[in-house]
Formats: sequence, C-alpha cells, structure tokens
Amino acid sequence: MRWTLKPKPNSETVKNLADSLKVDASIASLLVQRGIETYDAAKTFFRPSLDDLHDPYLMKDMDKAVARIEIAIDKGENILVYGDYDVDGTTSVALMSSYLKTKTPQVATYIPDRYGEGYGVSYKGIDFADDNDFSLIIALDCGIKAIGKVAYAKEKGIDFIICDHHRPGNEVPNAAAVLDPKQGDCKYPYKELCGCGVGFKLIQALAQKSNETIDDLIPYLDLVATAIGADIVPITEENRVLAYFGLKVINQNPRAGFKAIINQLKKDTLTITDVVFTIAPRINAAGRMKHGQYAVDLLTETDLQTAVKYAEEIEEFNTDRREADQRITLEALEQIQINKEKERLTSVVYQEDWHKGVIGIVASRLIETYYRPTLVFTKSGDKLAASARSVSGFDVYNALEACSEHIEQFGGHKYAAGLTLKEENYEAFKQAFEDEVSKTIDKNLLTPEIRIDTQIELSTIGDKFWRIIKQFSPFGPDNMSPVFMTENLKDTGYGKCVGEDDKHIRFTATDGKQKFVCIGFNLGDKLSLIKNKKDFKATYSVDENHWKGNVSLQLKIRDLKA
Repeated sequence: MRWTLKPKPNSETVKNLADSLKVDASIASLLVQRGIETYDAAKTFFRPSLDDLHDPYLMKDMDKAVARIEIAIDKGENILVYGDYDVDGTTSVALMSSYLKTKTPQVATYIPDRYGEGYGVSYKGIDFADDNDFSLIIALDCGIKAIGKVAYAKEKGIDFIICDHHRPGNEVPNAAAVLDPKQGDCKYPYKELCGCGVGFKLIQALAQKSNETIDDLIPYLDLVATAIGADIVPITEENRVLAYFGLKVINQNPRAGFKAIINQLKKDTLTITDVVFTIAPRINAAGRMKHGQYAVDLLTETDLQTAVKYAEEIEEFNTDRREADQRITLEALEQIQINKEKERLTSVVYQEDWHKGVIGIVASRLIETYYRPTLVFTKSGDKLAASARSVSGFDVYNALEACSEHIEQFGGHKYAAGLTLKEENYEAFKQAFEDEVSKTIDKNLLTPEIRIDTQIELSTIGDKFWRIIKQFSPFGPDNMSPVFMTENLKDTGYGKCVGEDDKHIRFTATDGKQKFVCIGFNLGDKLSLIKNKKDFKATYSVDENHWKGNVSLQLKIRDLKA
C-alpha cells in the first residue's frame, strides 16, 4: 500500500475555524480539507437541512418535463416508467411510479431484461409501450445516449422524458425533455446526482406545482439514499442532505420492502455502509440473477407480509449471486495466471458461459488481487458484453473512448462502465486497451493508496472527538471516514491472528500514554511487524465496538508499517 498524507491545510484557516467552533485543531483541519472553512459552512455541514436542496427548476428542461407530465395526467394518458435493472434504476422506477400513482392510476413500470435486452432503453421496451397504448415513457438512470431509440418511439407517437446522470455524447436524444445535470448547457448547481436523485428532483418539481412541500416527499428518501450509496456518487452537498434524511427514513420509518430486508439482517441502526453492503446487493441480485422487476415489486409493495415473501425470494437470488461470483472469480484468476498476463497493466478476461449478472462484481474482485483497470467479458447473444472497473485516479471511460473503433456500444462513469463488441474484435480491443492504459496511466496508480487525512497522537481520540467525527457521516466518496496515522506505537504484548485461516489481526496499541484495542481485517500476515514490542506505525479509522451491551472505541487498522 502507498501511504499518502494529504497536504496540511492553511494553518490560519484551521486556527480561525477551531476558535469559532470551539473544537480541537485536528477536527478543524479535517473540515478545512473537506472545503469547510467558515462557521456557517460548518453549520450547514453538521446540520443538514432539506431547505438546502436546490430549486429543481434550475435544471435544464425541468419546466418541459413537468408540463408534459401534467398534460399526460390531465388527459388520462398511459405513462410507462422505465429504468435500468441495477439499484439506481430500480429505486428510481419505484420512486417515480409510486409518486405518479398518487396523481393518476394510468402508470406502469418496465425494467429491461439484462439478458434479452441489455442495458438502457431497448426497442423491445418501446414496442411494449406501443402495443399497450403508452404515449409517454419516463426513462430513469438511462437514455442519455438513446438517440435512435427515442426517434423510433417518436415515429410511433410516444414521447420520452429522460432522467439520467451519465455523461452525454455530442448529441442528446430529441425527447420531450432531457434532465441530466452533466449536460454542458445545464446550469443546475450540483452535477453529482445519481439517477434516482434526478428522478427525485422531477417529483420535487411536480410537488411544487401541486402545493406539496418537501416534507411530503420525505418518505421517498429511503430510495434515494440507497441509490446514492449503491451508485458510489460523491456524498457531498445535495447528495449528503438526501442521504442523511434518507437514512433517517430507513432507520425510523422504512417502506415495507426495506423493513422486510432489515428484519433479515438483525441490525438496529443502519449506516450508509450497511445500506451499500447489505440492502443494495439484495436489490441488485434480482436484476443480476432473475429480473429487475422483482426489486421494483419489493420496493413498491405496501403490505408487509407480501413484502416479506418478495424479500425471501430476493434472498435466494442473492445466495445464487454469491455462489456464481465466487466461482467465476476463481476461474478468471486462473485464466490470468495460465495466460501469464501478470505483467500487463490491464486485466481483460473472457469466458462465454460466465453469468452476465455478476461480471461487474468479478471485475471488482480481480482488482483486489491485481490492482489495475479490469474488464470481464461474457457472451451475450451474438456479441460479447463486458463490465469495466478501474483503480482510483484512472478514468476507464476515457480509455474505452480511445478504443471505440473496436466497440459497438459503451457507457458509464470514470470508475465503472459497460460495453459490447463483436467477438472477432475481442483480441484487437484487448491489445488496444492495454496500449491505451500503458500510454496514459501514472504507474503509481497501480499500487493501492491509503489517503491519510492527518497524523495524530492517540491521546487526541476521546469521547468528544468521536462524537464530532460521527457527525461527519454519512460517509462516502469525497467525504470518507477520516483516516489517521500514528507513529511510535507498540503492542502491549497480546497481539494475535484471529478469524478463519488467521486472516485478521487483533492487538492493543499504546503510545505510552493511551491505548486502544485494534482490529485489522485481512492483515494477519502483518503480525510479525508488531511482535516482541517492536515499534510500528499504523493508519486507521476510529470505530465503535459493540459487545454484550457495552460500547467502546476501537481502531480499525487499514495498514501497518515498521
């Protein structure tokens, strides 16, 4: 691991903020690193308010979208709410359809089949709309590149409203309205909304026209918070407000579908991390293993008993998903070793029978072993389909764009993308991708990095310090849980490996004045560094340990060095 200590912020700014907030300089430093430099900015950060949400009408085409939906409601038109099969897509569809059903009964949902239709807007979906007299499709978390498909729908007399957050191409579809804050000429102040976030802005705009307040929309925020966490968008500004209030809904008054999942988890209070690693995979499993409509049915169900049945079904899909991703990961690792591809700067693997629903997870797993831009391909109809994942700091979307002559279709983000290509182009693409990455990547990015916020003494960590750090949450991209470094530590003498195959390490660290219990997951091989009271340094985050009703502070070790 590379340890990178973030630059120290301006000492004057830190001192002024520490004085005005009456907090320790280490807390003020963490805030300034996050761009919070004044008392008022800190107040906004520590006290998220729904009043801080932007006016939805600042988004380009919002007025057109609202006007077209109002016409559809007034005329009793059939509205089809269409979304992708992942968490962001299915939560978006659940949000939009359940809100619109409070205005008109003429609403249905459509999730494309991952295997039969693939990602995004499909001709099959448009034909379904045409066959069933839908005259308006609201596409969520997809559609920004569906130029031909929107034109095809128009020929059939079907209008589109697109709510997307992916990067547009040079041209956008000729739809009734295109809502996407990443459009170059969109003046919306916050660009990092997820698809469900864009959908929320649309229902916020519709609500304003109906004289509803933001408080009327709070019950939908559990869906938005889940999408924000699962889609790995920055938890800053507007996303942080939506995630903060959405988590409150999940913990205090969740919809029946969430309650059914939470009942399986046996956990009292969920953090955004719990949402990402427990709720989101289950919602995702429906689209990965069976069909995304199962997730929409769960998330829109109002009867708890029915929701429990749906959740049990989805739990089975999730078990199947886990088994498939473990098996395919082993096969992919074997392929890299057999083909002696360890020296490459990319991992590109293909097997025609790999389950399309888990190749994205497998790509992430491969990065855990070989830390480099990764693509996992499988056969999809007469084409090959892949999921791409990247390492921190490298834009895989740009790399794919540079190889586009070999690609049929691609889309996504800086760190995650999807693509299809013809089988005969696979080898040429594989080499072009390797060449492009070799040419453009900073080789340092191929070693995993721990970004350390600040160096502190153990004595800095106390109850007040921890109470304030907890208020930095919800944590996520651009607002991660603070990582600290402390030097000149010693184990008190009882450090040992724990867990299956001694994978983890547990010890008590002291700097001579203060001591803390430490747990280091997957760091069992570092035990020799701390044995016999050797001096060592550690990077860690502060955490709570709950045991038999007692709560104590512990250090969650990220890495150790002599």
